[in-house]
Amino acid sequence: MDSRARVEAALAGGDVDRPPAGAWGHRYRDEWTPEKLAQATIDRATRFGWDFVKFQPRATFFAEAFGARYRPAGHALRAPVIDEPPVKTLDDWKDMRLVDQDVLDEQARTLGVVVQGLGDRVPVLQTVFSPLSVASYLVGRENRRLVREMRSNPEIVLPALNRIADALVDFSRMSVEAGAAGIFYAISGFATPDSMPVAVYDELVLPLDLRVLEALPAGAWFNVLHLCGSHVNMEVGRKLPVQAVSYSIHNQGNPSLGEARRVSGKAVMGGLEQRKVLVGGPPDAIVGQVRDAMAETDGGRGLLLAPGCSVPPQAPDVNLRTMMEAAAA
Repeated sequence: MDSRARVEAALAGGDVDRPPAGAWGHRYRDEWTPEKLAQATIDRATRFGWDFVKFQPRATFFAEAFGARYRPAGHALRAPVIDEPPVKTLDDWKDMRLVDQDVLDEQARTLGVVVQGLGDRVPVLQTVFSPLSVASYLVGRENRRLVREMRSNPEIVLPALNRIADALVDFSRMSVEAGAAGIFYAISGFATPDSMPVAVYDELVLPLDLRVLEALPAGAWFNVLHLCGSHVNMEVGRKLPVQAVSYSIHNQGNPSLGEARRVSGKAVMGGLEQRKVLVGGPPDAIVGQVRDAMAETDGGRGLLLAPGCSVPPQAPDVNLRTMMEAAAA
């Protein structure tokens, strides 16, 4: 099987010669230059033999489109630094608008370069943050304040979140037109009772998620929901129109891969602990996690092997190769 056939079979819960596998992580310096980011993405996918590629632009670019000012940290291991969040007070939500379409267009074009470089048999996913996840960067990652204002003043905050959703719908469409197989829809720490009650999420936030995902073009055949955080609500995976759910089985209170597959009714993406094991090893621990993931999913059925979240840039190549070798063993 080639990579695309392997992914298609895994999403359908069918037989595969081995589980499809891939990983992703930030390259903080490259992310500010489209040409460097595209080439680094192509090089890593080719070097490690990823079966799928999660395109990894800088995490701040959605917020930049809505007026947030970020700058490079100047260090290979450090994320961009915010100079000024555009939403400092509740009233600022009323004036929050898309102010920089070019930054979105740039990332869609860069993904297109990656697709051209890898060919049509290695699916590439565009990263798309949920509206609430984008809003987190607009308030300088003050998530408690964000949730509090949304719950207390939905008549002010929800219209702003819907404007973000409109931009994400358009960006997702552009990305699929540029060659993306689908999107990697990331909900960053909100789909959990640690952030808000399930009923509040379902009432205020889930309609925004549905708005983005239900508007995807017909050509988006490989869409992944990423639930970041602990105690994630896997019912969100069941309710949203995606083909797979990505999350960390190693975060506190999160279900096993088998349980997540059962509850969501979708394929599952994950199994590898990214912050300790993929950074520090040892090889036996990586191999053990691959074997455990396959055992939890009846020999790898409906499984896409991957880290539970972004792999830190200091992870050595040998550990990523070990992951791929274990997947093929």
